[in-house]
Amino acid sequence: MKKLKNWDNKTWLSSKLYISQFNKFLKTKINFNKDTKILDIGCGRANIISALQKKYKFKNKSTGIDVVANKDIKKNIVFKKIEALKYLKKQEKYDLILIKQTIHFFSKTKLNRLLNLAKKSLNPKGKILIFSLKTKNNKIPCFKKMRKNLEISLKRDENLFKIIKKNLKKVSYTSFNFKVNISKQKYIRMIRERYISCLLNMNNREINFGISEIKSEYKNQIKFTDTLKCISYRK
Repeated sequence: MKKLKNWDNKTWLSSKLYISQFNKFLKTKINFNKDTKILDIGCGRANIISALQKKYKFKNKSTGIDVVANKDIKKNIVFKKIEALKYLKKQEKYDLILIKQTIHFFSKTKLNRLLNLAKKSLNPKGKILIFSLKTKNNKIPCFKKMRKNLEISLKRDENLFKIIKKNLKKVSYTSFNFKVNISKQKYIRMIRERYISCLLNMNNREINFGISEIKSEYKNQIKFTDTLKCISYRK
């Protein structure tokens, strides 16, 4: 699969409001203090952990890893361009390992290896938080081809959830909801830039045809709720 580069580039996922609300949600799961050590797997531009670093001023800067090194990665964190499995073999210890909208890039075998290594990399009472798109009645605006690809991806995610539950055993489930209000023009730009993985393998003709569908089917302002399933594991 091609690398996903624009999911957090001038989208609602990179907005101050989204980051603020997401980090408030994290606060309900983790008691942050200056000694908290965080690893963000698939961090993108590191917006989430950068905001946490600014707020809590952790003694050990939060670490973000990704296979893509964007030019505008936040500077107040430690970034490593490296695959998660390779990095976790170092077995450094963390209080929070964040895996946000990343599991669909792993095969079943590699996901099990990722989880096993992540568990070994937790401090006592440390947590793994896994976030992934809601699989049932997902509200993300789509054109027909995009919806078909997304549904295939979400069905695969359901199988990955089973692997996660079997591996981690004692997990809890909650949801993070964010109300999106975005102009149709901006959303079309996001589609052109292939902001979500189900668009990555589409050619320009398919993208342009899909944009025509979006233009005709949606109002000038697009509103919907973006919902993430949160799977929580505590050591």
